[in-house]
Formats: sequence, structure tokens, C-alpha cells
Amino acid sequence: MADKRKSVTARLAELGVALPPCPAPLGAYVPTVRDGGLIYTSGMLPMADGVLTLTGPVGPGGHPAERGAEAARLCALNALAAIAAELGGVEGLERVARVIQVTGHVLSAPGFADQPQVLNGASDFLFQVFGERGRHTRMALGAAALPRGASVELAVVVRVEP
Repeated sequence: MADKRKSVTARLAELGVALPPCPAPLGAYVPTVRDGGLIYTSGMLPMADGVLTLTGPVGPGGHPAERGAEAARLCALNALAAIAAELGGVEGLERVARVIQVTGHVLSAPGFADQPQVLNGASDFLFQVFGERGRHTRMALGAAALPRGASVELAVVVRVEP
């Protein structure tokens, strides 16, 4: 079996990505819940350094899908930060055996139906980080409103090795 630890950390380095601190909850919830070998994240927003980086609708009259995809990637990075915190640090990501599911919501302008294109920003990033272990099921949903006016929100479920 390949050394997964080297693989994940090497991939993060190749991508020029440093994990941010685990995002602080914005309400009465926790960032992750672990149930046996599964870790569920709460909804992650496109936050960087405590600042929401993209607000408002995606689609006609709003942000282009490509900007939404960048925000979705940032949401996935924040989900990885939360998972790493649950597992004791970035080294804990080496124990991720599989990304199971990504559920994403896109604040959608009327008539916008390319939510899957937006969520590809998160899915592609997870594949880059984990390789085949990063392939997952996904729901890409449109929303009329998201917390704090965020353009994208997503939650991730992973299975970890003991």
C-alpha cells in the first residue's frame, strides 16, 4: 500500500495549499461530528481569515459560475480544516480512507441551473487532494438564501481509518 501520509501532504504542497484553522461555528453547533469511522462536517462557507469571500447570487445578474466554483473550493478547504482538527492536525488527513459525500448549496439567481458546475470547484479540489479516495457522491442544490448571504455552502462526509 502506498504511503497515504506522504501522498496527501505532497498533494497539498503541490497545490500550494496550507490548511487554515478550523472555522469557528457561527451558531449553536459544532464544526464536525464523528460517529465511528465517519466524520460529518457542518455547512462550510467560503471564509478566509474570518471574512466571507463571496456573497450574493451566482448566475444571471450575479457572480459567474467560475467565481462560485472558486468559493466552493474554499468551502472544501474549510471542510478539510475541520476534519483535520477532528483528527488532531493536518497529519490526520492521512487517515481519510474515502470522501463519501459532498452536499452543496448555491445561492442561485433566478433561472440559474448550473449548480453542478459550481460544486465542481469542491469536487475537483477533493480529487486533487485525495486522488481516487476523493471521488464521492454529491448533491448540488440551488437556494434562495444562505447563511450571511454566502454564495455557496457545503458539507462533507468522510470515512477514516482507525
